[in-house]
Amino acid sequence: MKVVTGATMQLMDKRTIEAFGISGLTLMENAGRRCAEAIMAEFGSVSFRKAVILAGKGNNGGDGYVIARLLMEQGWDVRVFIVACSDEIAGDAAINLQRLDTEIVTFCPVTETLCQCVASLANATLVVDALLGTGLKSEVRGVYAEVIEIINACGKPVFAVDIPSGIDAGSGKVLGKAVRAHMTVTFAAAKLGNVLYPGAELGGRLLVADIGMPAEVVTEAAGFEFVDYDAAQMLLQPRRKQAHKGDCGHTLIIAGSTGKTGAAAMSANSAVRAGAGLVTVAIPASLNAIMEVKTTEAMSLPLPDADAGFLGEAAYDPIMAVAAGKASVAIGPGISRNPSTSVLVQRVVNDLALPLIIDADGLHALSENREVLLHRKSSVVILTPHPGEMANLAGITTAEVEKDRIGIACDLSAKYNVILLLKGARTIIATPDGEIAINGSGNPGMASGGMGDVLTGILAALIAQGYAPFAACKLGAYLHGFSADLVAAEKGEIGISAVDVQEWLPYAFKELSREALPMHF
Repeated sequence: MKVVTGATMQLMDKRTIEAFGISGLTLMENAGRRCAEAIMAEFGSVSFRKAVILAGKGNNGGDGYVIARLLMEQGWDVRVFIVACSDEIAGDAAINLQRLDTEIVTFCPVTETLCQCVASLANATLVVDALLGTGLKSEVRGVYAEVIEIINACGKPVFAVDIPSGIDAGSGKVLGKAVRAHMTVTFAAAKLGNVLYPGAELGGRLLVADIGMPAEVVTEAAGFEFVDYDAAQMLLQPRRKQAHKGDCGHTLIIAGSTGKTGAAAMSANSAVRAGAGLVTVAIPASLNAIMEVKTTEAMSLPLPDADAGFLGEAAYDPIMAVAAGKASVAIGPGISRNPSTSVLVQRVVNDLALPLIIDADGLHALSENREVLLHRKSSVVILTPHPGEMANLAGITTAEVEKDRIGIACDLSAKYNVILLLKGARTIIATPDGEIAINGSGNPGMASGGMGDVLTGILAALIAQGYAPFAACKLGAYLHGFSADLVAAEKGEIGISAVDVQEWLPYAFKELSREALPMHF
């Protein structure tokens, strides 16, 4: 699914009208029709059908006027409340307003005129939010803010046109106040505000409607990739019937320290569950006995301790030796922030020519010497920071990261020539050449320790199996969240552990592959 900003959508509208001769009036008619069809599909079977439409003065309001007309034609009782004066409505919106029966229209330009609206909502089947649309840039104030409060308090199902009013279409942020919708129909392509939080949550179920915009306008527009089930399924590579473990790659995971053997074990076991043919986990020698209890399929490699249960520069030569012939290397989960460990990580990152996945304490080591990334030998480096780690890497605050997740990820990816997965609700995946993907899977149950270690193992396994780096990151992020979604469907969100997600990875692969029952001969 393609995702664009509100500004890009305006350019798409302009190109459609000017280059292809499709009028704005036609696009508005099609948009309103798709919304009316969605409403009929959802609510058409109810015996009492009354729609209250809250509309603004712009094109979003114009879509609402089309919806009103089409629902009336289907026998609905419709009331339209316009938060503006009649002389403020122009263009295509004015034409569609003229097509309505004036008896169903009430103008509410000021707070004092909203009484009829409140009374009408009491017995409505649903409310249609056609107030502000995707062009909103400033905070919602005045009568619009009050109308949004009325909508949210009415207790009726709310249907949002294009985007819930009050959501920034370019970021998903709430601009003062925002409508909470049960369903949103957006047009031609999803907007960032539809898929990024909190906008994604406030929009409810999202439908992307075809409004007759030429396919090339959509495909050629600047935008982002949203990785949903269908996209992830297309990324999945089937295995040959004669595949053996040597075909599926050998990954090396350098991880663990005193008190953090769990991180190493989860990364290693997740790599196994994500399909790596062979997994070796390198661990401080004093912790090797513990690791062999926690891993069965993964092999363990004891390395010299710099101190009790930490890796230091003495582990450098053994790591470089064992890395020979491996298909991927992951470094960082639970490896510690011991100064000697950080130096080891920096040396390995600088000198190893294999595909590298760097997470957790490995990212901390890089934040102390970012220049290592510019002089490294590996052509493929994948960083997987959470917002706090991202702030350290970028030399800014966590708040600044959260304010512009896409922009910060894109900038750092380009600066250091790395693929960057900025974790969180809607993980952002950025490449040095400016490609951006947004992960669509996952749930709040993943807010627990160890989830990042699982992701590291998944990515290491996919790279080892020969997936192209960007494809591996998109598929890995989706599988990580999708596995958690399967766990949540079975157990609920509260109390999900990283090991739960790890153990459900084969089921996530199975669901994505939609394997048919085997044939017997």
